[in-house]
Amino acid sequence: MTSPTFAPNYLAGYPAEVQAQVQALLAQGLLGERLQRRYGELHGVRTDGALYDYTMALKTRHLRNAAPLSKVVFDNRLHVIQNALGTHTTVARVQGNKLKAKREIRIAGIFRAVPEPFLKMIVVHELAHLKERAHDKAFYALCAHMEPDYHQLEFDLRLCLMQAEATGQPLWPAAATGLTSLP
Repeated sequence: MTSPTFAPNYLAGYPAEVQAQVQALLAQGLLGERLQRRYGELHGVRTDGALYDYTMALKTRHLRNAAPLSKVVFDNRLHVIQNALGTHTTVARVQGNKLKAKREIRIAGIFRAVPEPFLKMIVVHELAHLKERAHDKAFYALCAHMEPDYHQLEFDLRLCLMQAEATGQPLWPAAATGLTSLP
């Protein structure tokens, strides 16, 4: 058996020492095991309706005055490899002489079967775009306000993505989750 290939693009902005530690864990086959021990169980949000309710609960708690959302769905067309964990879009429609904007959040379909902290981190990220468009200091401060462990969760999700790409295994292995297919 050959050792997994290291995919540094997920950790491009991190120090060389961190990248070396991750590469060593990946080569030893310990990275996935450690992540599974840390995060364990999957979330129960499987449908688009449940995702909408989950997202709206977070929005109501943290962003009451933000623009309303018209749609929140899992989207199987989003590919994580192209750096799209989720998207926040504004769809403009003309109704009579008015221009109406509807805001939508789409979460990559592979996140139906991950631990809840990862789903929360992605939803928080997309919700933060309702207030802050750019990925700047204010944006990440808002993310950390909504989810205090945001930065650790983002790093750990990068590790999961790297593990999945390097080994060719699912993001969260079916053997550990009891899932054999997604609904």
